[in-house]
Amino acid sequence: MGIKTLTVNGILAALYIAVTALVAPVGFSFIQFRVSEILNHLVVFNKKYMIGIVLGVFISNLLFSPMKAYDLIFGTGQSLIALSLTVLAGMVIKNIWGRMIFNTLIFTFTMCIIAFEIKLAMDIPETFWYMWATIAAGEFIIMAIGMPVIYALNKRLKFKDLV
Repeated sequence: MGIKTLTVNGILAALYIAVTALVAPVGFSFIQFRVSEILNHLVVFNKKYMIGIVLGVFISNLLFSPMKAYDLIFGTGQSLIALSLTVLAGMVIKNIWGRMIFNTLIFTFTMCIIAFEIKLAMDIPETFWYMWATIAAGEFIIMAIGMPVIYALNKRLKFKDLV
């Protein structure tokens, strides 16, 4: 890994952590609005961003999650799985918007992992399906809002070439 890639991913991880810290109270609940999840769309432009995103998720969960041990495994794992599936889909889906839509849907769907984590970690009356629905809804909203934001930023910053 080159110094440029390492540097950009370090900055990306720090940005993910900083944005997560700003919204930590609503980023770790049944209805999650973790604004930093918008950064997941960067992997659509270059798979090398996956390193910084996963590192950012791991450190954010370590620093801010009330369920640290569970979130380090399930939360980081969920991000790694969803990002990997998006990278694989990128081999077939050539259109940027198509890849961002796929990314949004795969992150929304894989929130079942987070719902399972919460159900496993806490003794709560809510059903798995209710938690999955609320967590997935929050993820979908953030990721959907993030599509035009990241697309517009890409016009200026050219994400494919930054790493």
